[in-house]
Amino acid sequence: MRLIRFGERGAEKPGLLLSDGTRVDASGSGLDYNEEFFAGKGLESLRHWMEKNGPKAPRVDSAVRWGAPICRPSKIVCIGLNYSDHAKESGLETPKEPVIFFKATSSLAGPNDAVMIPRGSTKTDWEVEIAVVIGKEARYVSKERANEHIAGYVLHNDYSERAFQLERGGQWVKGKSADTFAPLGPFVATRDEIPEPGRLEMWLKVNGTMRQKGNTANMIFDIPFLVSYTSQFMTLLPGDVISTGTPAGVGLGMKPPVFLKAGDVVELGIEKLGESSQKIIAFQM
Repeated sequence: MRLIRFGERGAEKPGLLLSDGTRVDASGSGLDYNEEFFAGKGLESLRHWMEKNGPKAPRVDSAVRWGAPICRPSKIVCIGLNYSDHAKESGLETPKEPVIFFKATSSLAGPNDAVMIPRGSTKTDWEVEIAVVIGKEARYVSKERANEHIAGYVLHNDYSERAFQLERGGQWVKGKSADTFAPLGPFVATRDEIPEPGRLEMWLKVNGTMRQKGNTANMIFDIPFLVSYTSQFMTLLPGDVISTGTPAGVGLGMKPPVFLKAGDVVELGIEKLGESSQKIIAFQM
């Protein structure tokens, strides 16, 4: 299944995306895509509901906003420097163990929402990534059992403010957590839809120019390892997100560096996980 949410920000409803691109309103199921949904038998219940009610369920008009396809998770965990070409362009050594940081969950946004440059920003940057949605509580999970704890996969643009991240001291979270800096979606593809998440093409364009083109096969640490590794340091709760890193081609790595400005348009996509597009806007209260 492909899980979506739609409607005005803060009032999104759950839905499903069919193979022909039709969006189905699944609010009649009484479910929403939150921790309780993933922790219980939400996916199974939704599948049964769809089999029974799908043909007669309301369709969602194409003009209706796409929301983030999950409710706000307990945490958004991110992996840094997980592609060797990105580490090289950043002038950093390839890590011997995964680099872990967080994005504030308040940065979550819909896949096509405008992205707002933070106040005082001079170095807002882009990063196309495949993210994992946790489906079952994970604590000290082995790599061999990691897939059992994955509900699905989703497209993520891990926006960064590089000056805040790298020049202001402390942890990277300061440059990763601005409002709108985590556009997610358009949909969560359940695990059965993506049997080989380690072999997906990914790309990102800025104002129509290709900036990133890679493949998840080039990760230093693969997805099962990342789920297992992260679970050694924290309990991963159902609905949590792990964003798995980006390939080369970010603005910071260009010579000279290029960063986003108001009016720019960023488009990105991952094979089998759809596409998204964000217009960059100036800071506003």
